[in-house]
Amino acid sequence: VQLQASGGGLVQAGGSLRLSCAASGRTFSSYTMGWFRQAPGKEREFVARISWSGGYTVYADSVKGRFTISRDNAKNTLYLQMNILKPEDTAIYYCAADPKYTGSSAQYNYWGQGTQVTVSS
Repeated sequence: VQLQASGGGLVQAGGSLRLSCAASGRTFSSYTMGWFRQAPGKEREFVARISWSGGYTVYADSVKGRFTISRDNAKNTLYLQMNILKPEDTAIYYCAADPKYTGSSAQYNYWGQGTQVTVSS
């Protein structure tokens, strides 16, 4: 599976962005997918994950109520809708996929290249 993240950019605090992650491969629909982020000088941290069917989602406390993860298996695409953005959301955002791992740590087997999100105050 190859992953290509896009949709990052510069936005003012309180604004919104939608990230996309296009996946290649016929088995996308059977993979757990996740979003992680890494700010300068910090470790990569979990943001959200979604089950293969899209029926189960988990969020980090820091984004709960503001971000929504979703997927379209017909389009082989993962999304992250980010609302009410804060300066502390500034980071490189990575999408990840795994055929077996279903948790929230960075143990996913496949990673996208990352897309930069910058939130100005």
